[in-house]
Amino acid sequence: MGYSKKYLPLFLGLAVGAGVFLGSKLNFSNPSAKLFSSNAKKEKLNRLIDYIDYEYVDEINTDSIVDVTVNRILENLDPHSVYIPPEELEGITESMQGDFIGIGVTYYPYRDTISVINTIKGGPSEKSGIKAGDRILMADNDTLYGESLLSDRLADKLKGELNSQVQLKVFRKGRGVFDVVVKRGRVPLQSLDAAYMLDENLGYIKINRFAETTYKEFKRALDSLKSEGAQSIVIDLRDNGGGFIAPALKMADEFLKDDVLIMFTKNKKGAIENNFATRRGSFEEGKLYVLINENSASASEIFAGAIQDNDRGIIVGRRSYGKGLVQREMALGDGSAIRLTISRYYTPTGRSIQKPYTNGNKEYFNEYLERYKNGELQNADSIQVADSLKFKTPGGKTVYGGGGIIPDIFVGKDTTRVGETLNYLLRSGRMGRYVFEELDKKRSFYNDLSEEEFNEKIEVDDDFAEGFLSYARRLGMEIHLNNYQEQLKKYLKATMAQQLFGTDEFERIINTDDAMINKVISLSKKDSLYP
Repeated sequence: MGYSKKYLPLFLGLAVGAGVFLGSKLNFSNPSAKLFSSNAKKEKLNRLIDYIDYEYVDEINTDSIVDVTVNRILENLDPHSVYIPPEELEGITESMQGDFIGIGVTYYPYRDTISVINTIKGGPSEKSGIKAGDRILMADNDTLYGESLLSDRLADKLKGELNSQVQLKVFRKGRGVFDVVVKRGRVPLQSLDAAYMLDENLGYIKINRFAETTYKEFKRALDSLKSEGAQSIVIDLRDNGGGFIAPALKMADEFLKDDVLIMFTKNKKGAIENNFATRRGSFEEGKLYVLINENSASASEIFAGAIQDNDRGIIVGRRSYGKGLVQREMALGDGSAIRLTISRYYTPTGRSIQKPYTNGNKEYFNEYLERYKNGELQNADSIQVADSLKFKTPGGKTVYGGGGIIPDIFVGKDTTRVGETLNYLLRSGRMGRYVFEELDKKRSFYNDLSEEEFNEKIEVDDDFAEGFLSYARRLGMEIHLNNYQEQLKKYLKATMAQQLFGTDEFERIINTDDAMINKVISLSKKDSLYP
């Protein structure tokens, strides 16, 4: 299977939306059967649906009425209790499981064919000899090209049972059409975007969401960086909208001493469930820095709060989203489900970082935009705090509840907004498609490059950058980047690296001259953990 946007940087709004939508997952016992016993209120709703179904003058899709009713009920509870229709549940579940069964390629439906962007390292297609730039024309007896081909059909044709075989007909420039058999396998949907050394002592790990496989990905990366000499670690949770709680707890455990409180939850009956660090910690002494921004939510905030409240490391960036509610997924019996808020979580000092939602969902979600207006994204002094929600860490540091994690070291947002423009171009797919076309002109040359050769030999020049701007304008996009040519070149080269080598190399290039990372590098060279 391909996943055409797998390697595109996360769309900021979608990143947060996905995280807060997915909520958090803890281990709970199954609900008692008495929850489903009949009562007058339930019978009232059942009767209403039956009357409409059988007696109403016009034909009505009562399924849609039920969906609307469920949505309206949940909307009146809190912003994060949500309904998941059957057609969406499978995709969401697959994403959060961290892998799927497929052939292991990322692709564009490009000019009516499946054009391979790259193959997953170690995946089924790479093992079978498929390369970037190949066009997949057929899968078994199914044609995979033509204007009428839909993306969901593509995915269905390339998915299948584990270890099942699919015969592909492939076109490659210079070779023509040939057949190849691919055995389907487990293909990872990585939640870890990058792990590399920022300097000889400082390791960097970026995580885009908290899925079932996140802790394993993180632990492999941490162990690898330690073997490379990392004495300090940066955990980048910017634009990480959250996900499952369990991986965040295990990650925090790696940095906290035995029996330290990581966080606790409290339900409607006042029952408290504490989560403590265990003896698993493998990085309890070195310096630790956590990067957050206004799109870091849910499980990201659990991790950052545990580190901050235990005086374990430095939080760098801007105030996080402010989601302190825990959801549990419950099946509705027809392939759909709800994620219902069942408790609140609290950081080790006892603070809730959930922002208010009493004025309705619209105002709740628009609060994010209010931060632009009040200036807090550029100036730490503009962050509004309440003395009634003041807490003290064991080390005597003042922290606040009531709406997100406030960083120890503030780094303002770029006022030029050029980064937002460039990220928009990435999210739109225009930059990726332009780069793909340019790479395809010299596909054999680029496919033979190593990462080291790419970084040393490939430079994006003015003609390449201007070519992209002309390409975007032909597609009707108004872009004004005349004064930011170097930033554009950096994004174009990063996108080239992404298509050739994956997200790790993309992040390495994009992070060049990143303000938060530069701040961390400066802090890491000081003797004291807290400046």
